[in-house]
Amino acid sequence: MIDLHDIRYVRLGTPDVDSAARYCTEILGLQKVRTIGDAVYFRSDNRDHTLVYFEGDANDHTTAFELRSLEALEAAKEELEEAGRPVRWGTDAECEARFVMAFVEFQDPTGNRIELVWRPLHSGWRYFPSRDAGITGFSHIGLRSSDPRRDERFWTNIMGARVSDWIGISPLLRIDEIHHKIALFPSQGPGVQHINHQVECIDDIMRSWYFLKKCEIPITFGPGKHPTSSAMFLYFEGPDGMVFEYSSGVRSIEDEAAYHPRQFPFEPIGFCMWGSRPNIKEFK
Repeated sequence: MIDLHDIRYVRLGTPDVDSAARYCTEILGLQKVRTIGDAVYFRSDNRDHTLVYFEGDANDHTTAFELRSLEALEAAKEELEEAGRPVRWGTDAECEARFVMAFVEFQDPTGNRIELVWRPLHSGWRYFPSRDAGITGFSHIGLRSSDPRRDERFWTNIMGARVSDWIGISPLLRIDEIHHKIALFPSQGPGVQHINHQVECIDDIMRSWYFLKKCEIPITFGPGKHPTSSAMFLYFEGPDGMVFEYSSGVRSIEDEAAYHPRQFPFEPIGFCMWGSRPNIKEFK
């Protein structure tokens, strides 16, 4: 079974890189790291980068996870191929563009593009945000799934994730003690469904709520509190319809033996215990 160390970055295509870059700094509050060709890199913590926008199809999404060793990466490639998933090594040029020593690429059963990376670059400088959104780091993603039950089996049996809770048939999956790093939501096709950044506290969420409303950024869900992860949250719209989330207070599951996943209804009360109702297609 593959042992995922941590989620690393998301790469998103966009037809308007300049607008996406302005959003990331002026609205989202990330730090711009560099521009290479048609790609702009942003960071949110001590990782070299956690989000990249590049010129391309807005449906072109890739999510990367870090493995601990080259041997683990080689073994993961073999295991994925034995499971019937085509895998390829990243080229030298692609490794340079991702600031990793090596990676492999494959697709999950829905078609979500996933990269497993080895020795990704860290930054020796502290994260310095472009606005004080209170961001402490990139934390998790929602992925679209054409069959969440099938994809849950892939992510647990092959990728080593564990189910923390379910909302309807949507599993919330952890790869460490954090309640979830991956969530699978019913959809017609592949793609990143939302991108989460942790913030320090509820005050940061509420400050951003007022800030986003002032900037006329559509709020798609919240402020609220998830009954699953106990995180207080705010979802809002980004470039090309991407949904971003700020959250704070996410639950940690440190005693694996004592924890038992719970089933929540796929309706507003399963998503928010404060009464907020989502305006997000995959949450309805």
